[in-house]
Amino acid sequence: MKIVAVTACPTGIAHTYMAAARLEKVAKTMGHEIKVETQGAMGIENKLTESDIRQAQFAIFAVDIEVEGKERFHGVKVIQVPLQDALKSPEAIFAKIQR
Repeated sequence: MKIVAVTACPTGIAHTYMAAARLEKVAKTMGHEIKVETQGAMGIENKLTESDIRQAQFAIFAVDIEVEGKERFHGVKVIQVPLQDALKSPEAIFAKIQR
């Protein structure tokens, strides 16, 4: 399954990147393709392209703040969870997608 994700926290430093890494690792382990955009103190990094978003079956927003450019995801199934969920139990996020 192709998945895109956005991770973001209020300070946008460590937890944003840790959550991205956890989602990437678990997705790969489960056989999914994933591309993660981070939004934080450094701005938007690894920005998802329109093509990335349109090809995705799901988008995961693991965020504690509003997603910048949320309108880009119109028409895509979105699962939004607190950032801590991506850090502590990313497997549960992917389980929601597979239902």
